[in-house]
Amino acid sequence: MSTFCLVHGAFLGAWCWEKLIPHLEGWGHHAIAMDLPLEDPEAGAVRYAEAVLQTLKEVDDDVVLVGHSMTGLFIPLIASQRKVRKLVFLAGGIPKVGTSVTERLSSSEPDMFNPDGVDQDPSQDEAVATKLLFNDCEPDVARWAVSKLRFQASRLIFSEVSPLQVWPDVESSYILCTDDQTFTPGWSRRTAREILGVDAIELPGGHCPQVSRPSHLADILIKTIM
Repeated sequence: MSTFCLVHGAFLGAWCWEKLIPHLEGWGHHAIAMDLPLEDPEAGAVRYAEAVLQTLKEVDDDVVLVGHSMTGLFIPLIASQRKVRKLVFLAGGIPKVGTSVTERLSSSEPDMFNPDGVDQDPSQDEAVATKLLFNDCEPDVARWAVSKLRFQASRLIFSEVSPLQVWPDVESSYILCTDDQTFTPGWSRRTAREILGVDAIELPGGHCPQVSRPSHLADILIKTIM
């Protein structure tokens, strides 16, 4: 039995895992989620990682750390500070030692993000949120999810040089969403191979499969630890 530690991305919260958790528990595993301190205007990778580490303080099970979207940029920091069975990057960023996302976008990785989403704030615009995050959700599910979005006060995680100094010796998987409107599938395929040394697992649909297709995502997460 493992504990899936589910770490939400930008503008989201622990709520975004509500539909997924029962499916993981149905497989006999535990699952936990937390709200990251998005309201902190000075928060970056280290602050977010600290929030996850605090949540895991009393957890002794094998931990499968699932980082969605933005949070892929710091989940290796957590694995550098405590025992983790596996890292799973879900439709998300992958840090590169010694550089920032901003630097990568302006040099070798201009295709990381869908250009339609750059500098947009889904928490302030329902149409933007639906297009970028919930494009494959049923209308009622999309409306529910949009109503739960949180303002993110800091973009430091994108401009700061990654605080990761050495990659942890932990097995990793990458789950790519084929109709992702935030991180481009082409970038995800290439970067999963280049940095993680793995072929991305491909899941149909958009950026938030934990909301749009939780049962399918649960099946894939279970397969990553078999």
